Amino acid sequence: MDQEKLTMVITQVLHRLEDAPYVVCNVSNRHIHLSQEDLEILFGRGSALKPMRNLLQPGQYACEETVSAIGPKGKRIDKIRVLGPLRGATQLELSLTDTFTLGIPCPVNESGNLDGAGKVKIENPLTGASVERSCGIVALRHSHLCPETAGKFGLKDKQIVSLEFNNGRKRRTVFGDVLLRVSDAFVDEVHLDTDEANAAAVKNGDLALIIP
Repeated sequence: MDQEKLTMVITQVLHRLEDAPYVVCNVSNRHIHLSQEDLEILFGRGSALKPMRNLLQPGQYACEETVSAIGPKGKRIDKIRVLGPLRGATQLELSLTDTFTLGIPCPVNESGNLDGAGKVKIENPLTGASVERSCGIVALRHSHLCPETAGKFGLKDKQIVSLEFNNGRKRRTVFGDVLLRVSDAFVDEVHLDTDEANAAAVKNGDLALIIP
């Protein structure tokens, strides 16, 4: 989202927040977070991520690096964007459609939880360097909130809520099982994956109403 559109969306959100907890939504395409170890295996010893553009959440950014994911029967998805900063463990975030394409079962987990994660080969297509990791998950629907917004509307960290999208595209949709993540390191933002967004005709910058 460019800066002009982002400013406009934030202004809309601030106006609506006077009455109800509306949060801007961004659609999260498949992506991967790498550990230092796996970064160096894939891109060479001593490698560092090359930031390309900042994301809405402070300190998060999309990188120039991309990788391929390869399933057990050779099915692959290319050009998966690496997101920074580095993490303690590699995590590949997919949509359910992606898991069917690759032929790997993946759990719906909160980001950072790799319990039961699907096993997948991660490859640098330029060099052929690869690792095989149990790192594939489908991210649990979630919304980042700053403490001010959460406090204003009586919302709490780890609370499970619903989200209503009514964007005038004849796809009014209410999503349940949405995890709230509250921290002073966050700005208000909902993440949906591409399957969820397409089902509800949601686009970057649309507003979601939090329903406790």
